[in-house]
Amino acid sequence: MKGWRAGWCLRSRDTVTRWIALTTILAMLTSLGFYALFTQVAGVWAYPPLTETGLLEKLSSLSRVIAASDPAQRPQLAAAASDSSLGIRWSPSHAALGLPATPEAATRANTPKAHELFNSQHLEAYQPADWPQQDGQYAMAMQLTDGSWLMFSMPSRSWGLEHWARNLIVIVLVLLSTGLVALIATRRLARPLQTFAQGARRFGVDFRAPPIKPLGPLEIRQAILAFNAMQAQLQHFIKDRTQMLAAISHDLRAPLTRMRLRGEFIDDPQLQAKLFRDVDEMHAMINSSLEFFRDNARLEEATPFDLAELLQTLIDDYRDQSIDIPFSGPPRLAYLGRPLGLKRVITNLLENALKYASEPAIELRSHDDHVTIRVLDRGPGIPKESHEQVFMPFYRLEGSRNKSTGGVGLGLSAARAIVLEHGGELTVRNRKIGGLEARVVLPVLEG
Repeated sequence: MKGWRAGWCLRSRDTVTRWIALTTILAMLTSLGFYALFTQVAGVWAYPPLTETGLLEKLSSLSRVIAASDPAQRPQLAAAASDSSLGIRWSPSHAALGLPATPEAATRANTPKAHELFNSQHLEAYQPADWPQQDGQYAMAMQLTDGSWLMFSMPSRSWGLEHWARNLIVIVLVLLSTGLVALIATRRLARPLQTFAQGARRFGVDFRAPPIKPLGPLEIRQAILAFNAMQAQLQHFIKDRTQMLAAISHDLRAPLTRMRLRGEFIDDPQLQAKLFRDVDEMHAMINSSLEFFRDNARLEEATPFDLAELLQTLIDDYRDQSIDIPFSGPPRLAYLGRPLGLKRVITNLLENALKYASEPAIELRSHDDHVTIRVLDRGPGIPKESHEQVFMPFYRLEGSRNKSTGGVGLGLSAARAIVLEHGGELTVRNRKIGGLEARVVLPVLEG
């Protein structure tokens, strides 16, 4: 009993294999249904019986001509009226025609229209299957008023749709039904995959994004559950890392404070100044490192906002400080991301342009699948070999070693980290006309 239940549960699971099998079976059943509908509804039109075609009118006219002629001339008239598609034969008796003994022959031709056209006492219709030999033919026999018989024979069915036309219609129906079922099935199968992909992209922008709801077949649900578990582990890891760094920062501040207090008792002013400078630098590095790892912008949830308005607001803030920054781009641009984080990125790039160059400017461009922000300046630029090194933590160019202006070398590292968390990229390159270009490329995500 338990084995039967386990087998039934295994068979009833909603798996991709089961989906494919059901789709195939449903496509076959739909094809058969379309074909049955075609044969039932359009069968008479596509392949009508002999008694319901216009051929009977032609046979009726020929039979009247032959019946009105002299019996001695009827064989010659029948032979003269015959051709490759229609054979006509007159015989004084039914037996001489050599027709097969088929009881259904009279029933097939027993229609009011046939008797009205031929005005005969007896009418018979034969199918190819009625003949004992394989090369059977369609035939129609009628009894004339004098008791003689006239037979019309057709070697093949020459009325209705041609075989190629019928086969073409059947193929179209099969393709149509199969395509319809496949479209419905694949859309239903693709919907959970699309949800999975959107959730994964959302997690790339917002690491605090909620878990993805498991939907779809078993294999897709298992993949979503595995992704949710990985997402929870990463969130837990980031939280533990931040707490650990906060504890390390606290532990380092205590001895630094003691060093500064002890430095107050140093009599040599120069030695005391050097010690205080080193202590202040270590304080700055600890604070910057902790801010880098505990970045509040990274705790921000992704939300729709106007990216163009955010840039223009930044420019207005600098304009209040008597700093004019030209802007080129659309007046409105909706985007899904973290406005606080992107504001910090652009602010850092503008601050670098103001410190180490001049005439900063911002360009915003929207494309089909991404958005580009360019921060331009007129300055000395950066050596090509340092274009990637400037994004390394604590890396500072030779010209920015002044602690009052150069910082500790985490600004660009934090900016690139924020852009990467959006799924984009941040690069720098020298301009041909002089100066530096910082390019931020952000993918367009669905809400």
